[in-house]
Amino acid sequence: MTSSMSNVEFVKDLVNKNFHPLSQEILSPYQISFVVEKDDVHQLLIVLKTAGWIQMSYLSAIDWPLENKFELIYILMNWEKAVHVQIRSKIDRTVPIMNTIIPIFPGAKYYERECHEFFGIAFPGNPDYEKQLILEGWDDIPPLRKDFDPRAYSERKFPQRVYTEDFSVTNNEPSKQAKRAARKQRAESLRGGKK
Repeated sequence: MTSSMSNVEFVKDLVNKNFHPLSQEILSPYQISFVVEKDDVHQLLIVLKTAGWIQMSYLSAIDWPLENKFELIYILMNWEKAVHVQIRSKIDRTVPIMNTIIPIFPGAKYYERECHEFFGIAFPGNPDYEKQLILEGWDDIPPLRKDFDPRAYSERKFPQRVYTEDFSVTNNEPSKQAKRAARKQRAESLRGGKK
């Protein structure tokens, strides 16, 4: 096995020889990130998989509403070279569509479903991307979009509660608050009254 920095350099050379990344950044001796055009993502994933990056560790998105973009992030791992590779690409937020990568990484099926559920990104070619995976019965905009308002959703979906300052024990056992206060006071006195 070669050193981690030479492994990072290997990935860097491999990608730069075959593609024209918009940017690249060495994040650590074990991780490098490439930003590429949407149309290069699939071919880059194929090149990396052929070179040994056979495990897709992660797929998610970041919402950039001011740019009207979603940024897709794919993270691959090569066990022999011990380097994580991030592939990042921005897609349109208004009509967020990215073809599935299931033919390259079959395990992406569930990552794409989650990405659709939380961001609203469509993955044509994945037959199940629209099936709910986590948010059963969700009927609002995807919750990880920055324009989702959790307070408005909560007020619309759940009854309002009034909280009082009074607390009472409801399990018919004596309150432990007095014991806790006494322990705290004793601890403070042992420290000389300092917190």
